[in-house]
Amino acid sequence: MSSMAPFRLAPYFRTRPWGFRDLRPWYDYQTTGEPIGEVWLTGEMCIAETGPCAGHSLKAITAEHTQELLGKAAAAGEFPLLVKMLFPKEKLSVQVHPNDELAQKHGFPRGKTECWYALDAEKDASVALGIVPGTTPGQIRAAIEDETLEKYLEWLPVHQGDMIYVDAGTVHAIGPGAVLLETQQTSDLTYRMYDYGRGRELHIEASMEAARMTTRAGKVEPVDAGDHSVLIREDYFEMERWPLAAGVAPAELGKAAASVQMLFCASGEITLSGAGFDTFEVKRNQLVVIPAGTASKIASTGTSVIIRIAPCAV
Repeated sequence: MSSMAPFRLAPYFRTRPWGFRDLRPWYDYQTTGEPIGEVWLTGEMCIAETGPCAGHSLKAITAEHTQELLGKAAAAGEFPLLVKMLFPKEKLSVQVHPNDELAQKHGFPRGKTECWYALDAEKDASVALGIVPGTTPGQIRAAIEDETLEKYLEWLPVHQGDMIYVDAGTVHAIGPGAVLLETQQTSDLTYRMYDYGRGRELHIEASMEAARMTTRAGKVEPVDAGDHSVLIREDYFEMERWPLAAGVAPAELGKAAASVQMLFCASGEITLSGAGFDTFEVKRNQLVVIPAGTASKIASTGTSVIIRIAPCAV
C-alpha cells in the first residue's frame, strides 16, 4: 500500500480571449484583465492545499514521488492526465490535435486525445465535431483561406450531462453556452486551423497533416453500474459519475487503485479520511488526487455528485 496521503489541488486560472472576466457562480473569481477561459485542475503548476505536500506544485510532487504517486501510470514520468474546466463565452478556435504516432514523429512524447463532460449547457450550446462527409482536403484548405470553414464542420448540440469523446485527429471547435469538464492526455499540442480573426498564429500545414476525415468522436452513452455510472472508458482515461446521498459513500469509491486517480466534486461537498492523514474537505469544483495504492473513507455532507477520473485500466 502507498504511504502517500491524498491531497487537494488549488485550481489554476488560465487567460483565453474567448473566456469570461467573472466566473461566478462556479468560482469566486473576477478580473479586469484578460478573460479567463480555462481552469486547470491538474496542471503541473497547480499547488497542493492539504497534506504533507501542501505548498508544492503537482510537477514537483510527481517528480519526487513518481512511482508512489502514479503507480502503474508511472512509465511516462509525469502526471498522466490534464483535467480542466472550460468556460467559453465566445467560440474557441477550430483546431485539431495529433495522435501519438504523429506527435512522436515530430519529437513530442505523445499526442492529445480528450473528452468533455458537460457540467452545464444553455439551450443552444453546441460543439463542432469532425468534418462533413465527402469534404476533400482541398475544400478545407480553400475554406480556411476564405474563412468559410464552419460550413464543413459537423455541429452537435450539447446538453447538461453529455459525455463527448474527441479522439486525436478530429477537427473540432467549442461554441459558447456550455461549461465543460475536459480530461485529456498530458499534452499541449494544439494546431489551429481557423481563429475567427483573433490574430493568433495558425498552423495550417500541421493541422492538415494531423486531421482525419473520419474519426470515432461523438457522444458516449453512460453505462449503469448500480450505485454509479461509467461515463467513458477509452485508451487513455476512464470516468465515472457517483451520485451520493448524505453520509458515508460506498466503499468502492474510496478503494485503493493500482494507478493514481482523481475525484472531482461536481456538486455538494465531501470529506476524505483515512489511515495516516488528516480529514479534509473537497467542495464543489475542487479536485483531490488519490495516490496509487491509497484507500480513503469518503463521506458526503449532503447530496453530492463526484466524478472519478483515472488513467484507463483496460
